[in-house]
Amino acid sequence: MSFLQSDSLAVNVVLGLVAMAVLVLSSDQAVKRLEGLAAYFHLSTTFMGMTVVALATSIPEISAHLTASVGILRGSLDREIASAVVLGANIGSDVVQQTFILGLVVFLAGSLYFRRYFMFKSMLPMIGSTILCIVLGLDQEYSRWDGLILFGTFLAYTYYLYIDERKHFRQDAAQEEDSDAPQSGREAALWALIALASMALTVLSAQIVLQITEFIVKVTGIGGSLIGVLTLGVASALPELTTAISGVRNREHGIPLGTLIGSNITNPLVAIGGGALVSTYWVPRPLVVWDLPWETLTGLALFAIAWFRKGKLGRGGAIYLMSLYFVYLFIRAWLFSSDSYEPGAGLLQMLGWL
Repeated sequence: MSFLQSDSLAVNVVLGLVAMAVLVLSSDQAVKRLEGLAAYFHLSTTFMGMTVVALATSIPEISAHLTASVGILRGSLDREIASAVVLGANIGSDVVQQTFILGLVVFLAGSLYFRRYFMFKSMLPMIGSTILCIVLGLDQEYSRWDGLILFGTFLAYTYYLYIDERKHFRQDAAQEEDSDAPQSGREAALWALIALASMALTVLSAQIVLQITEFIVKVTGIGGSLIGVLTLGVASALPELTTAISGVRNREHGIPLGTLIGSNITNPLVAIGGGALVSTYWVPRPLVVWDLPWETLTGLALFAIAWFRKGKLGRGGAIYLMSLYFVYLFIRAWLFSSDSYEPGAGLLQMLGWL
C-alpha cells in the first residue's frame, strides 16, 4: 500500500514532516505508559532506564526497521534505499544521543556522576555493540545470521541485567509512591492497551516516512543513509531526550543515564538485529567507514572522560560532547553524502552541486 498521493517534492516533504511529528508524539505516549508500567512492577530506576525505558524509547527505530523489513520482503520498498534509511536513522540516533543529547542533559543538570560499576556494566557493552555492528557489516550486508547474533546478544545481556537487578535491587520510598504509575491492576491493563495503540500508530507513521524518504532519495539522488541521519535519526532520538530531561528535572539521574546508554545498546542489537532477521540489509559504505567508527570513538571518549574525572561529567565535558555532534554532521554531509562504495563519491557529489 502506498501513501504517496503527489509527485511534488515539496508536498511529500511536508507529508513526511507531519508523519515524523506523529511518530514522535505517539512513541512519546507509548514511552510514558511503559515507564509507568515499569514503576508499577517495582523496577529500580537504573534497571528501568537500561531495559524497559531504553526499549520503549527505541520504539521509533524498531518500528522503522520492522516496517522497512516487511516492505523489502513484499517488494514495496527498494532494498538498498530502505536499508540505507533505517540504518542511517538508527546509527544517527545513537550518535546524537551519546554526544549532543547527553551533553545537553549534563549541561542542564550542572553535572552527572557515573559510578564505575555502571561504566563497566553499561558503557563498555554500548561500545562493544557498536564494534560488533562494524565487524558484521564489513561484508556490506547484515545477514539473518548477523541478525541472530545481534538479537541473541541483546537477550543474553538483558538476562544478565535481570539477574544483577535481583541481587542488588532496593526499592525506595519515592518509587513506592510514584504518582506517574498505575495504582491498580485494572489501571495497569488500561495503560498497556494505550501503549499498544500508540505503538501501532508509530508503526503506521514510520511506514509513511519510509515511503516518502524513498521518493526523496530517488528524486534528489541524496544518499538514503544521510537523510536517515539528518531527519529520522534526530526525530527518533526525541523520546530519549524528553525522558532524560524529565529524569534530571526530578533529580533522578538513574533514568537519563540508563536510558541514553541503554538505548544505544538496544538500537543496534534489537532494531538492526531484528530487522536483519526478517529481511537482511544492504549496508551503505558511510556506515562502516564513518558513522559506526565515530560512534565507537565518541563512546570511548565519553568513557575516558568519566574515568579520569572519577565519574563526574561537568559542563565543560558537556560542551565538548555537543561539539562532537556538529563535527560529525559536518564531515558526514561533506564527505559521505552518497551511499556509494566508491571512495570519495560523497565529496564528488557535493562538488558537483556547487
